[in-house]
Amino acid sequence: MLKKKTAILLLSGGLDSAANLALSKKDDSEIDIKVTLTINYGQGSAARENEQAKLLSKHYGVEHLEFDFRGFADLIGLNSSLFGKGEIPTPESLDDIKITSESAKSVWVPNRNGVLLSIASAVAESRGLEVVLVGFNSEEAVTFPDNSTAYMDVFSQGLRFSTQSHVQILGLTSHLGKIEIIRELAGLNFPFELLWSCYRSGEKHCGRCESCQRLKRALNENGIFDRVFKS
Repeated sequence: MLKKKTAILLLSGGLDSAANLALSKKDDSEIDIKVTLTINYGQGSAARENEQAKLLSKHYGVEHLEFDFRGFADLIGLNSSLFGKGEIPTPESLDDIKITSESAKSVWVPNRNGVLLSIASAVAESRGLEVVLVGFNSEEAVTFPDNSTAYMDVFSQGLRFSTQSHVQILGLTSHLGKIEIIRELAGLNFPFELLWSCYRSGEKHCGRCESCQRLKRALNENGIFDRVFKS
């Protein structure tokens, strides 16, 4: 029997990280998630992200950790719309690279993924875990380079110097777009109603921000729109 790699999952409650949780539970998965970690770094949707991450972790029987890092937003003093500084963009097209690049600039947080991965890597080594699992996808890697397989590989190389156990960064969805991710989950009895992919915080997804639009398109393409966006 193949020995699985033990992992901590950075779980935001959104589609991609939640998909990694679900896919790791497949019988043929090489990853065994021991704990999930949700980090509040000052983003406006933090409360809902943490709430849904807890529910997803409970659903899959995995320990959930929370880390309050809200001072990060104040420290870097950035006017990112993710921090409530300015209006969150509602792009008119997901296929126009100029439009999506402008949207990415509005929600950009310098080295966010680097900071989150560093925290998770420290927790991984302290708990004797081999892997930090992340919810990256090929679709958003086009405008967010720190969401790519190349970034994971380079970061893992750096961890060979900063962790004694040589923690690895891996992702089970990094080669997939969101339509493909939904397709993978559709046959796994996945609890779509537990997702929170919105840049905003509220009772329901706003349906207008780029993250919501990408989720809506993927759900529509797979014929399960009403599993998340209910009237």
